[in-house]
Amino acid sequence: MTAPSFPPVLPLQGVATLIFNTNAGGSDACPPDLLVEELHKLGFRPVYRATDSEEDLVQALSDVQGPVFVAGGDGTIRAAAMHLAGREGVALGVIPMGTANNIGRMLGIQGKPLEVVASYRGAQILPFDMGRVTAPWGEDLFLEACGCGAFADVLAEYDPEAGKSPVRAVQALSTALRDLEPAEAAVTLDGEALPEVPYALLEIMNTKATGPRLRMATSADPHDGLLDVIRIDAHERDGVLAYLAALARDDFEELPSVQASQARVIVIPYRGQAFHVDGEVRPAEQGGLGNVKIEVWPGALHVLVPPVTLPADAALTTTDVSA
Repeated sequence: MTAPSFPPVLPLQGVATLIFNTNAGGSDACPPDLLVEELHKLGFRPVYRATDSEEDLVQALSDVQGPVFVAGGDGTIRAAAMHLAGREGVALGVIPMGTANNIGRMLGIQGKPLEVVASYRGAQILPFDMGRVTAPWGEDLFLEACGCGAFADVLAEYDPEAGKSPVRAVQALSTALRDLEPAEAAVTLDGEALPEVPYALLEIMNTKATGPRLRMATSADPHDGLLDVIRIDAHERDGVLAYLAALARDDFEELPSVQASQARVIVIPYRGQAFHVDGEVRPAEQGGLGNVKIEVWPGALHVLVPPVTLPADAALTTTDVSA
């Protein structure tokens, strides 16, 4: 599908829709009426639509046009993007109010909600790729990443009731990379078959980070029409401390055990292993057979990017998160 044409700079006029997730972390700190007021100051006629369920979101986005500002965490942003993908005349503005905020960080959008809204004055409108998945379990779309191996297994076991902690997630991923014993798989990138090896980690990344702020693809660019393929041969694994340090330093791709490539179409043999699609898990299925095809959807969305942003997607440090 051809991406719709947009002006290069956001026009500050007409209707702007505000989608507000009342269940998002931090939603109590900034009530929606203040966001509506800030959008009005920019020159828009704001329309506020509260959502606290999938049904609410579907109804709220059914007839939107123009800029759509979504206040919430990555889950809310992803849910909105699923419904806006391929829609003409719609541009997504992210107001981060979650924990990881991978999408906002990727776009250089950080700060308090009212500051973020004000920063959209003079915002650019840029295309944003997505990933399409065709698999034995059905079809999926993703904003951040899709993959199998250590992180998918960790996510399947990750206890959301314990709270979202990037540090805890890094520790769990590192342990899983040490202990995982996967089967061999022959992955194909743009029609070229790679050697058949067991992958401790196989991540197809559209953004730099996924999950609780795990930056595994430090050079990923969601505007380039390509997906980044991050893989670790199970036989060549580094130690747990090496993975912890690399994720903290933001140079995961530079580890000797990590191989990074780019491709438009990736095919992964399916043997019933667990996969994740963004933060959702597709559980392991005993006896499963087939292929998982993952391809880039260039410019599936249009997103708003402030003209002056903070450093995009700052690296994880133990000083800004709680274990």
